[in-house]
Amino acid sequence: MIEVTNLRKTYNGNTVLNIEHLKINKGESFGLVGNNGAGKTTLFSLLLDLIEPTTGEVKIKEIQVNKSEAWKPLVAAFLDETFLIGYLTPEEYFYFIGELRNQNKATVDALLRKHEDFFNGEILNNKKYLRDLSKGNQKKVGIIATLIGNPEIIILDEPFANLDPTTQFRLKKIITDLAESGDVTILVSSHDLAHTTEVSNRIVAMHKGQVVKDIQTSAETLTELEEFFAV
Repeated sequence: MIEVTNLRKTYNGNTVLNIEHLKINKGESFGLVGNNGAGKTTLFSLLLDLIEPTTGEVKIKEIQVNKSEAWKPLVAAFLDETFLIGYLTPEEYFYFIGELRNQNKATVDALLRKHEDFFNGEILNNKKYLRDLSKGNQKKVGIIATLIGNPEIIILDEPFANLDPTTQFRLKKIITDLAESGDVTILVSSHDLAHTTEVSNRIVAMHKGQVVKDIQTSAETLTELEEFFAV
């Protein structure tokens, strides 16, 4: 589904990412963990062709992402609030994404109704622009927008940050339900080891731009990760 080969990103002679090979299979719920500066966001940015690799390549379904745009209809992502359009209301933004993904207004409305609990009454029908929402509420909009159009791959960077405990619980339910369907490949990065372990069937830990652990999630995974990062 996603394959990384000899991928390196260097800034001013400083290598911030160096991955020889990484393959993410269809239907995996893939968790990416690591400290600040580990390279998590850099990897996601390369997967989405937001930055150019210094060397190497990323392929999504055999399509090299920086050579073709044919992969884009397959992928939805929310990395941060820069993915939003600040002068739109949440409703306008959802319908805009719907148009991009060939979804009519009724289909988008049905998805929004399905996730009313996740919004907790703070998003829709409030006549606020996205730029005026809190960080947490901006994140709610960005996350639900990734679900529009039934993408094959969803990429979320630090999705649990700035969310209250109830919303975090509801987000974990959304992710695990998608993962259990087997139709969606989900990539989640987070500093929170517990949340990431709960929603992922595979965990990759990064340190200084390199993959240092790649494990299938089990009952011992959280303890193993906590011991690793405690050193």
